[in-house]
Amino acid sequence: MRLDCLSEEGETYLRSLCLELPHRRVGSSGNRAATEFFAQTISSFGFSVERAEFDCLDWVHGSVELATEGGPFEAFVSPYSLGCDVCAPLVVAATVKELEIAEAAGTVLLLWGDIAKEQLMPKNFTFFNPEEHQRIVRLLEIKNPAAIVTATSRNPELAGGMYPFPLIEDGDFDIPSVYVTDIVGEQLAKLVGREISLKIAAKRFPAKGYNVVARKGAGSGHRIVLCAHIDAKENSPGALDNASGIAVLLLLAELLQDYAGDTGIELVALNGEDDYSAAGQLQFLKDNADALAGVILGINIDVAGYRHGHTAYSLYGCPDEIATLIRGVFSAQEGMVEGELWYQSDHSLFVQNQVPAMAITSEQFMDLSTHVTHTKKDSPDLVDFSKLVAVALALRQLLLDLTRLSP
Repeated sequence: MRLDCLSEEGETYLRSLCLELPHRRVGSSGNRAATEFFAQTISSFGFSVERAEFDCLDWVHGSVELATEGGPFEAFVSPYSLGCDVCAPLVVAATVKELEIAEAAGTVLLLWGDIAKEQLMPKNFTFFNPEEHQRIVRLLEIKNPAAIVTATSRNPELAGGMYPFPLIEDGDFDIPSVYVTDIVGEQLAKLVGREISLKIAAKRFPAKGYNVVARKGAGSGHRIVLCAHIDAKENSPGALDNASGIAVLLLLAELLQDYAGDTGIELVALNGEDDYSAAGQLQFLKDNADALAGVILGINIDVAGYRHGHTAYSLYGCPDEIATLIRGVFSAQEGMVEGELWYQSDHSLFVQNQVPAMAITSEQFMDLSTHVTHTKKDSPDLVDFSKLVAVALALRQLLLDLTRLSP
């Protein structure tokens, strides 16, 4: 097949996910349509397909009204917040110590400054949950304000390019909350003790999500797993994060439609990397509780194909023979470089379980995380589709070479 045809197919896949199937948040109808699109497309290339179902939450919201007697303030509802209609005195905490001594029961509590410097991990998040974050969440539940206002600036490591970012994004946290800019937070902090009203129209409800696992190979017990997350943040097209990774898997599936080797190949659309509960990732680990030992290499694709700069790959715990093979294949490809290690994506599922892993992203990952991902800016026009084809071709060659090393 000509490369320009593959490039056109990659563009079709990505635009379908971003423009025809928007709102890919976990639990939404758009998310379920996206996973079904992946399942049906990849099955057309001869892969057997399993849909691994899991429980999750969906969430809808309407208007937000935050005001004092002096007038309204712009505010945004925190993802998965419950609704409320509150009018109460404003209490302010800028540090954990101030929160510890605050008399906040029944009030509207403003968190700003140092205590709001980085997004709090959800209370039940299992992969990464610093003690300081857990302490703040416990204190908030003990203090029991009627509602919370959080004032934030930027936190690209955890919140991507959003400004302001939601300090709280947690379907297991039951105190209603909104977020505002640090500038608004500074204005509100001067109004401590004044009455403040907050109305949030929002609702949670139970839903279902799916991982899609596509398989080829004779099933010798040894396999190579390639994954990309199919979900996206609400209100973001999610082109680089991560429709581009899904497009690479679909292009690779087409390139492997004649594969009939003994080593198993799994192409997995994971569902939850951008969700507070990571329910799809937990389901994947549950489904593979006794099978990860058979994985020769886990490969994750996330934020790949940016039109500027190179494609970057990084290696984690790879045996010398596999590392040498990877470097040989990818160094032979124009526009691909070995990049720095990073852990903010699904290759950590393999790394944390001592499985050799590889991550593929864009060389400008951190800049994209700071300014683009999780925002409306993350649109298809940022993607160079020829780079997606190049990644798929390199991966095909790598997989064929790895199968020759398989025990």
